[in-house]
Amino acid sequence: MTSQNIDSAAELLGKARTGDFAAFQLLVESLQPRVYGLAIRILRSTHDAEDVTQQTFVALVEHIDTFREESKLATWVLKIATNFALKILRRRKTVSMSTFSDITKEDSYGDLPHPDFIAPWMETAPQIAERHEFQSELDRALDGLDEKYRSVFVLRDIEQLSVRDTAEALGLTESTVKVRLLRARLMLREVMTRRFGDPEQSLRSDHNHE
Repeated sequence: MTSQNIDSAAELLGKARTGDFAAFQLLVESLQPRVYGLAIRILRSTHDAEDVTQQTFVALVEHIDTFREESKLATWVLKIATNFALKILRRRKTVSMSTFSDITKEDSYGDLPHPDFIAPWMETAPQIAERHEFQSELDRALDGLDEKYRSVFVLRDIEQLSVRDTAEALGLTESTVKVRLLRARLMLREVMTRRFGDPEQSLRSDHNHE
């Protein structure tokens, strides 16, 4: 969409509410990449991500009149997508029957994971983020996270939802979101440091690092 279309999102929403299908299509085109990106990162399945994307926009059609404009439309839509994604996770046989809202002893600041490999990165974070392989390495690192940590990281750090909105989308307290986000960041930092850290300057190494 052009900047003019982006600036008129509220106007497009108003037109869509009156049954203007072209306006609704423009809204979908602007939001679809973010919805699909969120779903693929949480579910790690293109088929399931496509299902979530379709379900999300069907729900948007059905509930567009209930949207309260004190929040951002994109945030509201991403919450809908998250709800559908979590339903799929809970149906998977490989996922525990416990829900994302179950609070465990890990949802506290006690016994946080300690890094086994500590080293300065060979380039600055912005420089590394611009490297072609960074995104694929981050995606692989996300694959290794438990769903409850990955979901929080995707919503908060990738999609930039607020702590409050992330908590609401996942059915958690804000304090639980903060703890899970910290754990996710620590675990991801460990993996990414192994890939982009300078082994010659490591402060501590484990037996698995060459």
